[in-house]
Amino acid sequence: MKNNTTNAAALKTAFSMARAAVGVSLLAMAAALVALAPAHAQEQKPANEQVIVPQVERREVPLPRFPSKDFEIGLFTGVYGTQNFGSSSVSGVKLGYHITEDFFAQFAYAQTKVSDETYRQILPGGIFPTGKDTLKYYNLSVGYNVLPGEVFLGARRAKATAVYLIGGVGSTSFNAQKRQTFNLGLGMRLLLTDRWALQVDFRDHIFSLDLLGKRQSTQNLELTGGLSYFF
Repeated sequence: MKNNTTNAAALKTAFSMARAAVGVSLLAMAAALVALAPAHAQEQKPANEQVIVPQVERREVPLPRFPSKDFEIGLFTGVYGTQNFGSSSVSGVKLGYHITEDFFAQFAYAQTKVSDETYRQILPGGIFPTGKDTLKYYNLSVGYNVLPGEVFLGARRAKATAVYLIGGVGSTSFNAQKRQTFNLGLGMRLLLTDRWALQVDFRDHIFSLDLLGKRQSTQNLELTGGLSYFF
């Protein structure tokens, strides 16, 4: 019985010494970690510091040359209403230059046939030797885009448009006469693509005539449509 008591006391003493030794070890490790923490923090590099500096040689890259698409060439056709000689079909060609997004210049040349059928009913021989004569005109005009916008074709497609005012000066010749001509009008341009466009144009060509022995100013209305190419 005495031996059992002695053994229990010895075990208790050993367990207490072991616990004390573990506590001392933990305290020593904690002290060591606290001592090493500042040094480790000093050794760490900032997160934003660049580790590798790239050695890239700069080279000159030539910029691509895109076409300006300021020039325009097109064909048109429609109806030309001469004040004294009725209406007839007209066709012509035009060349334009878009100075800015708002202003453009345009040269146009066209011709049509005019008839003196009405006058032949009251005047023997009529006015023209053959009953018909070719009317030609050319003009140089300046246009202004007043209402740029879009036309929607369905829910997902839209095309750029522009309503413009235009006016200029030129010359009209027929029946061996050449007359200074002023033109005023308006039109609408629909861009089908970056290079192709449809145009509808309404003009009033104003010039004087003295075919009947009396000089008078005439109003000659023209309605045309055409296709243009930008380059």
